[in-house]
Amino acid sequence: MELSERKRKILAAVVELYIATGEPVGSKSLCDTLNFRVSPATVRNEMSELSSMGLLEQPHTSAGRVPSQKGYRVYIDSLMKRRPISQEEKQYLDSMILPSAYDPEKLLEGVAKVLASMTKYAAVSTTPSGEDGVIRAIQLVQTSRRTAMVILMTSAGTMKSRVFHCDFDLTPEILRVFFRLLNEKLVGVPVISVTPAYMQTLAASLGDMAMMMSSALMAVAEAARESAHSDVCLNGEVNLLIYPEFRQEDIRRIVDFLSRPADLCKLLSRGKENTKVLIGLESQRPELQDSSVIVSRYSIGNRDAGAIAVIGPTRMDYGKIITNMEYLSSSVGRMLTELMDLD
Repeated sequence: MELSERKRKILAAVVELYIATGEPVGSKSLCDTLNFRVSPATVRNEMSELSSMGLLEQPHTSAGRVPSQKGYRVYIDSLMKRRPISQEEKQYLDSMILPSAYDPEKLLEGVAKVLASMTKYAAVSTTPSGEDGVIRAIQLVQTSRRTAMVILMTSAGTMKSRVFHCDFDLTPEILRVFFRLLNEKLVGVPVISVTPAYMQTLAASLGDMAMMMSSALMAVAEAARESAHSDVCLNGEVNLLIYPEFRQEDIRRIVDFLSRPADLCKLLSRGKENTKVLIGLESQRPELQDSSVIVSRYSIGNRDAGAIAVIGPTRMDYGKIITNMEYLSSSVGRMLTELMDLD
């Protein structure tokens, strides 16, 4: 769609004014913000033509114009100016997520919370999926006289833990034997191969040690099963209540969709762009027909691993939110890469 330079500037100004105020934009208020001279009559004509092109809408006959979903798409693709993130903002965001950097799940829960607080929208993060990975290492940490924690790490960047209990005291020597056998038998095995049948075969190969290690083996199997799937961390659904664009039934539909992890993961995994914006019906979800979704993916060890996202009204400050989300997703990827030692 070819737009004259004047139409481009007027469309961008309408979108930015509407994002800032939430009120339909009239020709007079638009003239006051444009950085070039033009009469209100000319602006009205241009806005009328932009409406004919499907880029602007008029909610009421006597009201000003608002961007259509098509108008937002043109704005994001070719008119939007990204707002740089300051050093102070970077330090603030890092300080909010660093305390959780020792645990992938807690880190991604923290990111969803920070995103929801920062944007005032609903925020989502997905943990890495280990479905295509292999077991990279198994660690054991004693937690009490007869209990210990299995920590299973995969090549996909996932890390899951499970506590197991034994009917005998766990000495450092016993844990060293467990550690050696588990790593000898399981490192390099595909995560999806760690089935109950596989673990039964493994137990049979351990001979007299099988009974001693039975609870540890079950803990490994549970950790592997969890590693094969992405978890969804959701925060800030209540934020949607503050936007007049959403009616109660709209919010119920959105929250119902957000409560279905499988559908949400499917939406966020569409395409492999580092950052994408889905406006309204572009999401192919009727529940989100009046919403926008911004998705920023993160990588672990140069491997696409998961995503962070916000869901809110189409009237978003895209230029600022996208910049902040890209910084957050980059930080998450870096922290998880360092945690998993996958450089």
